[in-house]
Amino acid sequence: MSTIDIPDEHDDIDGIEVIDIRSGDRSTPFEHRVEPVSKTTKAIKFLESHPDVQISSAAVRRIAFGAVEPGLLEGARLERHRVETGWLIVITYRAYTLLLSPAIENDRLLDKAHYAADPDASDDQRVLSMPTAHDSDATLVYADAMDDLLAAIDRASMRVRGNNPQEVGRRIVERPLTAVPATFLNPGRHPDDDLNIVDGNSRWASCTAGIKVPASSISPTTAKDPVPLLPSHLMRLPLAERRDLVREIVKGAHGDINAATGTSRAARAKRDQAAKLLNAMTVPVQVIVGYTDDNPDMGMRRFPVAVRSLLMRMNIGVKPFDASSQNGVTAEEIVTALFDSGELGDNAQAVRDVLLGRADVTDAMKSLGLNPAFRDLRFTYVVQQLTRKEPRLNAIMAAKLDKRRLHVTHRSGPIVELGLRSYSSLPKETMASVRTALDTGCLWQALADHEWTVENIDNDQAVDDLLERADNDDIPARLLLGVIAMVTLVTSGYLLAPGGSAEQIVGGIKVMRTGVGTVIKTVLDTKEGRQVLADAIKRIRANQRPRWWADGHLVEREKWKGSDFNAHLRLAANHGFAPEGYQNDPTATELEDKALTAFQVSLTTAAANLDDLIAMRKKNGTDTELSWIVVEPSFRQLNFMGKDLARISEDEPR
Repeated sequence: MSTIDIPDEHDDIDGIEVIDIRSGDRSTPFEHRVEPVSKTTKAIKFLESHPDVQISSAAVRRIAFGAVEPGLLEGARLERHRVETGWLIVITYRAYTLLLSPAIENDRLLDKAHYAADPDASDDQRVLSMPTAHDSDATLVYADAMDDLLAAIDRASMRVRGNNPQEVGRRIVERPLTAVPATFLNPGRHPDDDLNIVDGNSRWASCTAGIKVPASSISPTTAKDPVPLLPSHLMRLPLAERRDLVREIVKGAHGDINAATGTSRAARAKRDQAAKLLNAMTVPVQVIVGYTDDNPDMGMRRFPVAVRSLLMRMNIGVKPFDASSQNGVTAEEIVTALFDSGELGDNAQAVRDVLLGRADVTDAMKSLGLNPAFRDLRFTYVVQQLTRKEPRLNAIMAAKLDKRRLHVTHRSGPIVELGLRSYSSLPKETMASVRTALDTGCLWQALADHEWTVENIDNDQAVDDLLERADNDDIPARLLLGVIAMVTLVTSGYLLAPGGSAEQIVGGIKVMRTGVGTVIKTVLDTKEGRQVLADAIKRIRANQRPRWWADGHLVEREKWKGSDFNAHLRLAANHGFAPEGYQNDPTATELEDKALTAFQVSLTTAAANLDDLIAMRKKNGTDTELSWIVVEPSFRQLNFMGKDLARISEDEPR
């Protein structure tokens, strides 16, 4: 069958040749030929009996059936690839492109997907559940409905096809793809297994971009017009039929070459397009067929982690993830590592599910004593869990974030991305504003310095009780009040990123232009501020405007927009809650306290910048030392600063 539709005119005629991909005798003219099933028998027996191959018989058949030269698999050498948690066992061969499927992931879309943790999330572009490990096989197990998996695969494939096209067809693909066996718990009417790509989706998508097949080849229909080939079309086919489709396409392409005789532009274009198709019909691939964990007691439990780490590491060069999506993947790696290391407590499975937010969190939230209907409580729980003081937890987070020392600012990215999964249904423009506000700095040091817990603050009385304890210098209660208020205000548009016309709104008086976390921390230290924050939690939850503090009590400002409340809150953070809304003459003690806070914030930022420089040098492979003339001013300044600070500080306790 012909898979090519060539116009009469073609401006790029190069006389493209079909590239010989045989590994053996080349004395005879080359022609693509899908080997008969009988040629796969020895390869199947070899792989099934190999001690390092830890996959099912169905997966072995997919490897053998997809190989361009299945005879080469018999006696093939298996290789060991090092990953963070152990060793992956891989086998490398040349496969027919259409016998592989793209990755079952939407990691590039994590910041745009809809999550089950959001009570208002729709089924449109719903994020997939994370794959789990098979009991004994090096195989990823997917529990989602097959229609959801296929829709996600098609979306991801179309996205990389448009965003990162590869030049294939004039040459064969030479850089190997990486694939892993997958099995599906809810296949419906589709096959319950596949070989899915971990790295190389852009190459696969570009190889298949120009293929059209008769609709009848995909599903029973009377339609005659060819349709573009999608991954979901292939994954609906039983293995034997999928292989027959490859044979049909190869045969059709050779037919186009033989039929397009002559030297006309159209004939040459037809031959060239057929040659490009045949050159793109095969790819080198390394398939993961086994896994050995560094900890034998873990078995296959960490196999998904090992595979997922490949995805991140292999996508930092050509087409890196957006920062928000990369933070989301890093956050999931952190949570998974904490779970595997037993750092999530006695109710670890529930904690993990709540933090990840990919699956319905109703039962998990209830088991933690939290009302699942309150999205701000889940976000606050994410903040609390990922700012805990435990040394082992901090060591795991630092390693995943590639930091020498873990500062509170480093935790912000993963926390924001996990927390916002409760708000994934917000309109695109609103979500962008919320993420920007939180990314400017949503944490303050006290969250990591003090132990605090998330209580089920799900009604007005609970908020009032929390406020009373916060007023009585209960630090954990004060932190809990502050985080819930911050989440509530930011996600509803009443606390925004610094910038814009805030000072114009309040009459040209200087406002606090720092991250939202610092604003909340400062306001939280005043009695009036705590009143405003507690009242805002109650009113925003009831879909009402938050009230403001004036003349010694809370008053409604009906004409205020979100930007007005934001400007006045930032004003109060700088000048306090006087009856006029500010005070022009803060006390000397208040000014000193603010100056110390500003100095300490600058030190944290400087340390983070140094960590970023060191990480950049490590990534770039830079091992030359900086010249002394370049760094001497910094050393001198640090030395002077240390001496100056010592003069106004108590001695360090012994």
